Amino acid sequence: MDHDARTRAGIEQHWAASERGDIDTEHAIYATDAILDYPQSGERFRGRSRIQAQRGGHPAERHFTVLRISGADDLWVSECIITYDGAPTYTVSIMEFGDRLVTHETQYFADPFPAPAARSALAEPIPDS
Repeated sequence: MDHDARTRAGIEQHWAASERGDIDTEHAIYATDAILDYPQSGERFRGRSRIQAQRGGHPAERHFTVLRISGADDLWVSECIITYDGAPTYTVSIMEFGDRLVTHETQYFADPFPAPAARSALAEPIPDS
């Protein structure tokens, strides 16, 4: 298996473990000194143990749907829908790898919104959305 295929498989395993609630497998993708940034809240979590701890205390019921994984070499992007207590949030995860582990991840979160009627003649629905 080549480098990119191995990295993609690791990311797919990460998201599948997130969906199952398997926190050990979910966080095995991170380097011990990895950094996770949430720019919208201004938070930075330094170290795999802190990344895991902040996710472990989440009170909502969460589900993960991966829409697309794109990348090559040491930079990968996952587009996902994370559903918190039934409400979908669109997310983008940007993962930077070193030595086969995530060294830095940045996650962006956005809530869905209705399309403006003024654009209806120009747009078409995204399939399966």
